Amino acid sequence: MSFFKKLKEKLTHQTDSVTEKFREGLTKTRDSFAGKVNDLVSRYRKVDEEFFEELEEILIGADVGVTTVMNLIDELKMEVKRRNIQDTEEVRSVISEKLVEIYQGDQEESNTALNIQTERLNVVLFVGVNGVGKTTTIGKLAHKLKGEGKSVLLAAGDTFRAGAIEQLEVWGERVGVDVIKQSEGSDPAAVMYDAVQAAKARKVDVLLCDTAGRLQNKVNLMKELEKVKRVIEKEIPGAPHEVLLVLDATTGQNAMTQAKQFSQTTDVSGIVLTKLDGTAKGGIVLAIRNELSIPVKLVGLGEKMDDLQQFDAEQYVYGLFYGLVEEEE
Repeated sequence: MSFFKKLKEKLTHQTDSVTEKFREGLTKTRDSFAGKVNDLVSRYRKVDEEFFEELEEILIGADVGVTTVMNLIDELKMEVKRRNIQDTEEVRSVISEKLVEIYQGDQEESNTALNIQTERLNVVLFVGVNGVGKTTTIGKLAHKLKGEGKSVLLAAGDTFRAGAIEQLEVWGERVGVDVIKQSEGSDPAAVMYDAVQAAKARKVDVLLCDTAGRLQNKVNLMKELEKVKRVIEKEIPGAPHEVLLVLDATTGQNAMTQAKQFSQTTDVSGIVLTKLDGTAKGGIVLAIRNELSIPVKLVGLGEKMDDLQQFDAEQYVYGLFYGLVEEEE
């Protein structure tokens, strides 16, 4: 049984709506990436050095990242030799197998679940530059958590960007969640202190904290984030329980640079990749995972309220090669 068939069988036990969202959300990447792989397979009769060189170009073009691509090509060559694969058709299945392996690493299941536990106040801190969709992500996650029966509170810690507090309030109203705020320009750490006290008093399950995406310079921004974290930690030992870095998938390698900068100065525990539906270069998911060893925990697969999904490597690869899976059948 081919890898695609096994994958499809495994995913039939999961919710169809999630599979549908990954399939639709990855349309642009699939049309570009899988289309080129198909074309490559149809042009080559045998698996040779030229075949691998072209495959390398396709993967780099999909933003998989040069280091990741080199490792992947080496592993593919070894696998092709080991299995004595002559036919290019068979390589497609091996490619997808390796993509899942890259993502999951040594673990059988890469842990993409948020560290949210019952019987405690869970604090999730959101970091990232302006314009990546941080506030929208917070609103969508609040909606998702409420749907799971959890009580949620929002903290408007981005006091520097004009309109940031109002934007969070609009989301709060939309999903029916209160927002703890101060006036524009006030100290973000003071906002966090108030928010933690309010969350404790109201016995909420999850506190979602927005932070500034830009100050006068990067050093100031990182110091500000450190201060915010210290305040939270002092009030709740062990918190924040998640520090989620929000990145815009459409910016490709630029998102990679941001991920490196933030992970050097703050303990990023997971990535939220927004606008994955808006790019033909969805391979950035693999580059981040492989080169930074930070799991992508949530992905934005569309504009709708419920289009923020927990990342799943197998759903991702299935969405990427959807046409090929159906073809095999």
